[in-house]
Amino acid sequence: MTVLKDLLQRLDEPAHRYADLDRYYEGKQPLAFLAPEAKLALGNRFGRMASNIPRLAVTALAERLRITGFSDPSIWADWIRNDMDQLSGVAHREALLLGDSFVWVWSDQFGRPRVTVESAKQVAVLTDPGSRTIYAAIKRWEDPNRKTTEAVMLLPEVIVRLRANQQGAVANGFERVEEIANPLGVVPVVNLRNTDRILGDWGTSEIEDLKPLVDGLNKSLADMMVSSEVAARPRRWATGVELTEEPVLDDAGQEIGTTEVNPIPEGHRAMISENSEAKFGQLPAADLAAYEASVRVILGQVMAVSTLPAHYVGVFSDNPASADALRAAEASLTARAEARQQTFGRAWEQVGRLIVAVREGRDPALIEDIRVQWCDAATRSVAQEADAVVKLYAAGLLPAPYALAKLGYPDDEIGNILAAATPAVY
Repeated sequence: MTVLKDLLQRLDEPAHRYADLDRYYEGKQPLAFLAPEAKLALGNRFGRMASNIPRLAVTALAERLRITGFSDPSIWADWIRNDMDQLSGVAHREALLLGDSFVWVWSDQFGRPRVTVESAKQVAVLTDPGSRTIYAAIKRWEDPNRKTTEAVMLLPEVIVRLRANQQGAVANGFERVEEIANPLGVVPVVNLRNTDRILGDWGTSEIEDLKPLVDGLNKSLADMMVSSEVAARPRRWATGVELTEEPVLDDAGQEIGTTEVNPIPEGHRAMISENSEAKFGQLPAADLAAYEASVRVILGQVMAVSTLPAHYVGVFSDNPASADALRAAEASLTARAEARQQTFGRAWEQVGRLIVAVREGRDPALIEDIRVQWCDAATRSVAQEADAVVKLYAAGLLPAPYALAKLGYPDDEIGNILAAATPAVY
């Protein structure tokens, strides 16, 4: 049970950090850099003001991480059957946000490979510090119908189902329900870790460095909104006009006194007075340009840290950018996406080997190397991409299958296209 305790402890340890990252991803983090006096003055009259840059930073990278095939074409049929052409994007977003996500490969009732994407909030693994291989994993969840806590502990030799007759159970509250032999000989869980370092117990969130900058941006936006309400709207004034008295009533409707009020409501567009000494005027409105400058400075830091181009965060120039200018502006974001393709590629290669191992009953360690094929991370129009590929194909530098893969077609569509084409075409 020592391994079980270690697994549960590792599963619970980052819970607070995950909750904080979720708040920023959803734009529900509390307003920071606000003076206590301002909080007291505002009370509950100020609504939520949040520019959701963190979600943009995650999705901008995730949308460039699209898997189009494997070096072993037989994997693609199982990949599509498990909806991984769509769910792989979920795994990428989870890893980019939380730092880690997981993929579990097992077999269904028909003996076919079954692949599921798992969240780091429910799955934890223990890794050998020498070989960096996973030697134990656990998935824990709560069953609201049974009012129990369910768990599955995965070891190289056996898969153990656990149950506790309470929700939020600790290690000593679980009892073994079932044990299943593990014919693979390895833990069938793969960790997608978002990190560019070898050492480290946890992956790194893409929004970790953005959190203080987003707090500052939201503070500037909130100040601008408060100023626009209080001082940006021109205020009118009048002198020499007598105030009128209105009765003050208690809760029962009885008059308990009088109060002096403005005789000309602010909503009236025309102000008239019979007093010849009356004068009217208007105070100048507050200039919000300082807030705009503050927002631009902070957005510049956001762009530097996240590699998001200016047109992603709403900083526009007067002249529309050309296609080449857009590609140049997105060069840093493209480079970061390509780096994440390399980072996640090794994990997806392990998933591919596990799929082959489950389907063919082989040892995953003896399966030949499998490579992942990614779509181009750069932004390019269909016409540009097609023109470049056609030129390479016409020059004889690319055969038809590679040319179609370069255009982003998945393996199954490439096969259908080549089968439908006449031999003279390719």
